[in-house]
Amino acid sequence: MRLSNLADYAVVAMCAASRHCGGAKTSAAELAAETGLPVPTVQKLVSKLSAAGLLRSSRGAGGGLQLARPAAAITVADIVEAVEGPIALTACVEGADCSVEHECLVKPHWPVVNEALRGALAAIPLTQLAREREIA
Repeated sequence: MRLSNLADYAVVAMCAASRHCGGAKTSAAELAAETGLPVPTVQKLVSKLSAAGLLRSSRGAGGGLQLARPAAAITVADIVEAVEGPIALTACVEGADCSVEHECLVKPHWPVVNEALRGALAAIPLTQLAREREIA
């Protein structure tokens, strides 16, 4: 299993945004410069993350971007779901057609697996990812 590039970039962008907590607002261009991501990609992410209630955007003088909630209240699961939608390892849980559905004994168990995965990602707050790495 692997996150899409966009979900990965969303986590990177949110970590950069979290480093502005309590300070001046930032912009998509500044986030792009800080992360090395292309400006159009960051703009797309800002749109998705704002729609999910993770970023707040204000226009005009003194405007810019800031986290919509404290970094400690935003998890990796929140960020991934903002970009990818619900966390699920298989499409059958979402009602997608499956050629073996009528014989499948595993389908009833996928929600438990998906919830365990989501729980693991939900246990990692943005504050943990945004900390500078400690050198041992």
